Amino acid sequence: MEEKSKKESAEKEIEKRLEESEKKKNEYLAGWQRARADFLNYKKEEMERIGALVGISQAEMLLKILPILDNFDLIEKKLSEDLKNNSEVKGVLQIKTQIQDFLKKYGIEEMKTIGQKFDPNFHEVVEQIEMKEKQSNVIVEEIQKGYTFQGKVIRAARIKVVK
Repeated sequence: MEEKSKKESAEKEIEKRLEESEKKKNEYLAGWQRARADFLNYKKEEMERIGALVGISQAEMLLKILPILDNFDLIEKKLSEDLKNNSEVKGVLQIKTQIQDFLKKYGIEEMKTIGQKFDPNFHEVVEQIEMKEKQSNVIVEEIQKGYTFQGKVIRAARIKVVK
């Protein structure tokens, strides 16, 4: 009988150890799962931060190209009709189109201004003009084009509006 009771106590001890091991295993597994979820969340947040930084650096680089486009606009406005039909001039103006396409590919878009209502979020008023035939606060002339990058203004349009 004593052997039987020793065996039973040994079995109970083994069962107790097994239960403790199960509890520890479950604790370790839960801890590992939490750590893994935290790591995956951290990794996702870091990728978003890196994406935002890349977007900002792209916008800064592309913003430096805008003065070149402005110069093309100035030249195009001052060209006579004879020169606009000249094949060499058309070739040079094709470069402007290529730059615009390049900027569009990277998310930079020109703002539409003429005929639109003035919006201080997108426009900078350079001059107010009196015109009786037009509504007030309507844009009548664009001095410098405005641009957006992924829906955000990176350069406000400089405009003339009706008083």
